[in-house]
Amino acid sequence: MTQPHPTPEAPQVTVRGEGRLEVEPELARIGVTVRAGGTDRASVLAALTGRNAEAVALLRSYGEAVAALETGALSVSPEPARHGRGERVRGYQGWVHLSAELTDFTALGELVTHLADLEWTRVDGPWWALRPDSPAHAEARRRAVRDAVRRAREYAEALGSSLVALLELSDTGLAPGMPAPAGGMRMAFAAEAVEAPAPLELEPQRQTVTAEVAARFTMEPPAL
Repeated sequence: MTQPHPTPEAPQVTVRGEGRLEVEPELARIGVTVRAGGTDRASVLAALTGRNAEAVALLRSYGEAVAALETGALSVSPEPARHGRGERVRGYQGWVHLSAELTDFTALGELVTHLADLEWTRVDGPWWALRPDSPAHAEARRRAVRDAVRRAREYAEALGSSLVALLELSDTGLAPGMPAPAGGMRMAFAAEAVEAPAPLELEPQRQTVTAEVAARFTMEPPAL
């Protein structure tokens, strides 16, 4: 005859807790690419240098609104002739990529409009995000822990028991603010506008923050 397995003196319950909230973004990132092309290498380099300096000066003119400004990739390359023999060059192409991070969204629409109005300049973005140390991450984790305790208590109560102690709590993954869809907004103008365009009206995209924990508790032996 099979003997029943007695309930342990300290039975355990393991649960998963989830936390989720939506908050306003704290950062906006944009990418700026300036280009130059022509048949003479020196003139291409000069044009590229001048356009890069103009874009950098414009970004810096917004002061503390631009929290970070970095120069990324740089490329200057010859274009081989389509016909003929030998290493014949028909022209040169160059570009510089800049990335900027803004915390003042009131200046964002005006800035990207002015950048896109520069000659041979492309603007990508904005990509909305949260700071790595944003309080939203901590709040999501707190909600996940409270959810784990609630679930464990519900399981214990369903057995006519109650929780006794926490044995283990582990973070199973935190997803920070989700960025805007890949690509964002793109603008490119190859010639100067006749008059300054009106600033774009950009609406920040709310960020979803999630956290997940796994928790293991002991509970009073239920009367089964």
